[in-house]
Amino acid sequence: MTKELEHSFVNQLEQNQNIVHKICRLYTNNSDAHNDLFQEITIQLWRAYPKFRGDSKFSTWMYRVALNTAITLYRKSKRKVNTQDFEGVSFKIASEEYDSSYEDQLNLMYDAVKKLNDIDKALVFLYLENKNYKEIATTLGITEVNSRVKMNRIKEKLRIILNP
Repeated sequence: MTKELEHSFVNQLEQNQNIVHKICRLYTNNSDAHNDLFQEITIQLWRAYPKFRGDSKFSTWMYRVALNTAITLYRKSKRKVNTQDFEGVSFKIASEEYDSSYEDQLNLMYDAVKKLNDIDKALVFLYLENKNYKEIATTLGITEVNSRVKMNRIKEKLRIILNP
């Protein structure tokens, strides 16, 4: 691989690495697993980069590779022993100014989303990233209509999970 291609890849990855971190947070339960998944996604992106033709935005292509890698590894990990969730053991220092309600709501949402199946998780992630249904459909390889229908069904599932 040429230095120019390598430089281009590194720049693109640096500009879009938050995408990978968000996907890692969605599919892992602790910082070690997060770092391992981040590394695996980066390796898969590097391997696939020479085939990236630029037909779509780099970020859209990156979503697709990252989500496919996370889903594949997540399915393999179902056969392993579950680890303890790092949010469950984190310590907070009490502060009069600190209002944890937003963070608590965010954690409840992450917990609810983690109960969804792999494709639904990916769809919610892209939706929360403010991707339009056309981009979601392209990234996940489904039709735009299907992405809208799925999202409506997912919203109902999440309502039930969050408000039993």
